Amino acid sequence: MDWFANIWILHSVILPILDIGILSFLIYHIYLLLVQTRAIQLVKGTFLVVLIYALAFFLQLKTLLWIMNSLATVLVVIVAIVFQPELRNIFTRIGQGEWFRFNSGAKPYQLDTVLNAVEVLAGRKRGSLIVFARNVGLKNIIDTGTRLGAELSSSLILTIFGHDTPLHDGALLIQSGKILAAGCFLPLSEQADIRRSFGTRHRAALGLAEDTDAVVLVVSEETGAVSLAYDGNLFYDLSTDEIRRQLKTLLNFREEGEEEREEAIVEEQ
Repeated sequence: MDWFANIWILHSVILPILDIGILSFLIYHIYLLLVQTRAIQLVKGTFLVVLIYALAFFLQLKTLLWIMNSLATVLVVIVAIVFQPELRNIFTRIGQGEWFRFNSGAKPYQLDTVLNAVEVLAGRKRGSLIVFARNVGLKNIIDTGTRLGAELSSSLILTIFGHDTPLHDGALLIQSGKILAAGCFLPLSEQADIRRSFGTRHRAALGLAEDTDAVVLVVSEETGAVSLAYDGNLFYDLSTDEIRRQLKTLLNFREEGEEEREEAIVEEQ
């Protein structure tokens, strides 16, 4: 009887809970992928087509049903072509295994070091691109530039971007508090509705934010405006305080000594 009771509990309680949990996990992460790319437009378009089809079926609009049934295969091909960049990004992120990375393991960034240099560059209207790597590997981006492996410092950032050095036209890549490479080339955005006023730097920043989970800091050469690109979006002309707040959140940054204070609190409890 105990054996049958265990089987009944397994099939009636544990498996349904496991089924719902896995389904919820998949739906949540698929939603995040859709939001982080422009593929949410694909979902809206699909929903509209399904709604029209349901209405035609309910009202028995035979001509409309015949047209939609005839064009069903063609519509799938059209959607695959039109939304090819978004679909590629989704499958790329799935293949990179981002879903199962609950902690990036990133070390605290010296944000003030970077932001102090950025303020100087913005004041001089020196265009610059600074990439903060997160979970997704950027080896293909690093290989396009010059490897440095240097400690993060304002003077080095200013040397690279503040003068017409061979590395100033590319992007500088930061990870775990180190400058891994400079002079890196980033993929340009494929968005058709991007602002015409955006130059190559902004398009490159947005392009990397579309393909990876990196955070890109951009200084405009024309206006000196500082912007952030991440999760397939670009936020233009932000204040230094706003950039600091967003970077702390996006990079899981903690102020120096904060971890020690938290450990002390836990020990006291």
